[in-house]
Parts: sequence; C-alpha cells; structure tokens
Amino acid sequence: MARYTSSACRQCRREGTKLFLKGEKCFSQKCAVGKRPTPPGQHGQARQRKMSEYGTQLREKQKARRAYGVLETQFKRTYNRATTMKGVTGENLLQLLERRLDNVVYRAGMAASRAQARQLVNHGHFLVNGKKVDIPSFTVKSDDVITVRARSKEMDHFKAVREGSTRILPKWLSLNADELTATVAALPARDDVDFSLQENMIVEFYSR
Repeated sequence: MARYTSSACRQCRREGTKLFLKGEKCFSQKCAVGKRPTPPGQHGQARQRKMSEYGTQLREKQKARRAYGVLETQFKRTYNRATTMKGVTGENLLQLLERRLDNVVYRAGMAASRAQARQLVNHGHFLVNGKKVDIPSFTVKSDDVITVRARSKEMDHFKAVREGSTRILPKWLSLNADELTATVAALPARDDVDFSLQENMIVEFYSR
C-alpha cells in the first residue's frame, strides 16, 4: 500500500494550516507552521500567484486527505458514499471521515495523532462492541463502544492514557480513561471538525 514517507510538517506548511499530524508537537512552539509559515521547497518564500478556482478546490481536497491520512482512491470512495446519503454532501463527507475508527481513537485521546491511531488499530489493540476490529477505515455508529483489548491495557502507551489526557473531547464522544473505553454518544456535526476546511470546495472539485 502506498504511503507518504516524507516529513509530516511539510504537509501542514504546504496547506498553510495545522493538520495536527505530529501529536503534541503541533500544540508547542516547535510547530513548523508557526516557525515557517511559507510553503516548503526552494520557491516557498517566493511571491505566490493568485490561486485559480481549480487550485483552491484542489488544496481543500488535499488538506482533508492529508489531515485524515486517506489515499486518493479511498477518499473518492468516501465522497461517493457521501453523495448517496441524505443531507448536504460536504457535511456527509466530513461526518464519514470523523467516524473512521482511527479518527475516533485519536479524537478520544487514546493516540497522539491520527497516524499513531491508525497503527494501533492495525495492530489489533481495539475492540468495537466487544469484537476485535483492525481496520482503520471502519465506520463507527452512534452508541458504539470502543475498548482497548485487555492484554493491551498494560502497554506503557495506554498506561499514560489512564493517567490523564489533556485533549479536549468533542461533544459526540465520551471517554472513561480508567477503563480505556470511548463511547460514540452521537454522530459528529460540522462544528466538530478540529481544523479549518471549506468542504463545499471539495464537492465542487469532484463535480467538475
């Protein structure tokens, strides 16, 4: 499977906003977006041309892809699924991305980044409603309960989670840190996305 192997901070700099790809570093003064707000590369500091409408749409699509760690084919599949749902397509797309199991693990504070959450899910550390799920793209539903597998609870990583996470939980999730259990209290809403995004531009990009 293809994967991005270069610096994660370059992706944030390219999009000009924090995508929270490096865990706690993104909340510190070491964040690359704060230190070097220009795009990466030798021409990053050169005067930028006014972006075309297509370029703006492309950047918003790439921003969403990079933030959630989704490859193009899977992202397009998620978009197509969003078009078949009732409601606004852009909001449906963001809801489906937020409901990915790796994102839920990250948003619940059981991983420092979505990339780490994806690795933990891949390694089979989580149960959904008592059943092992090792597919990061698994879509959770309202009232689903995500629990750390019993034999994984003694890992140093999860011991640190039990000691307390400083991350603010979105209102659609609840966490029992002692039991290492997260519950999907409701489906995520548009305001629950933790970075700036113009989802209507993504819809326009795929509607060309």
